[in-house]
Amino acid sequence: MKETLPPEYRPWLETVKTAIRSVQIKAALAVNEHLIRLYWELGRMIVKKQEEANWGASVVEQLATDLKAEFPDMAGFSRSNLFYMRQFYMFYRNADEKIQLLAGQIPWWHNVMIFSKCKTIDEAAFYLSGAIRNAWSRNMLVIQIENALHLRQGKAITNFGQTLPPPLSELAQQTIKDPYIFDFLTLAEGAREQDLERQLMNYITDFLLELGAGFAFVGRQYRLEIAEKTYAIDLLFYHLRLRSYVVIDLKMKHFEPEFAGKMNFYLSAADDLLRSDLDNASIGIILCRSKKGIEVEYALRNLNKPIGVSDWQLTTILPENMKPSLPSVEAFEQELTERLKNQP
Repeated sequence: MKETLPPEYRPWLETVKTAIRSVQIKAALAVNEHLIRLYWELGRMIVKKQEEANWGASVVEQLATDLKAEFPDMAGFSRSNLFYMRQFYMFYRNADEKIQLLAGQIPWWHNVMIFSKCKTIDEAAFYLSGAIRNAWSRNMLVIQIENALHLRQGKAITNFGQTLPPPLSELAQQTIKDPYIFDFLTLAEGAREQDLERQLMNYITDFLLELGAGFAFVGRQYRLEIAEKTYAIDLLFYHLRLRSYVVIDLKMKHFEPEFAGKMNFYLSAADDLLRSDLDNASIGIILCRSKKGIEVEYALRNLNKPIGVSDWQLTTILPENMKPSLPSVEAFEQELTERLKNQP
């Protein structure tokens, strides 16, 4: 007769599985770190010989042939990849050691995209940290680089410094971009705010990706009952790290000062009707077609609710001829799996 399992077995089994997965991930990350170190050292050795002995590109081509013959079961020794290793070392050779450690925490092709497309160490450090913190897939990393996230993150005009306590104010500021890029939308001439809102909902996944990590969608035209009248918030989100409701008001035209007053009203209502004791103050984002900084600053100056104002655009802010040509997309786990398969 088959023995009956105790009722606590299934929860215990999940704990065991979690422990095993944790070790697997740590092992994969350790292997990846060693691989990045190897590529760094090979890049250093190539550069050193080229600088000291004036060796040319033909030596790298011969090295690729010899390494593939000596290590037939190891991938990564192609001519192009050896040149990437050389570029990897050249780009970071004068960087702080912390930057090099960051590079060891993401897959090789994530690194290739960063050091081959970024112009400065600071720019590269931004994307290295973002890839680690947000677990960006290679595709998501491409999108962030193409849309110059480092130039937009935390650039919105806000009153967070006056309306939120530190460090919440700093975190909220870094959560908001300016401008937001909606290049996944196609709006006809004369489109209205409802059309913009509808399309954003049709492409909610892309919209959430552009908003950034931590945003959870709550509702569209979210209704609030106030003094026997019904008011509707265009888009309502909850931000998991901020622990705040985020009210988004969409505008198809240039910023007008009265937009801030309306948002202040919505945030007061959201704090009273939606916010719990565990939540921080609700935050407002006004998305306009354009704005003048001084108008926004004056409009927000004496308001007591945290509000940010950003532009939205339908096209990327980089010129077409500057868009990178990048490798095919693979998720972080897939890349590590392939690397592990090809190790001796």
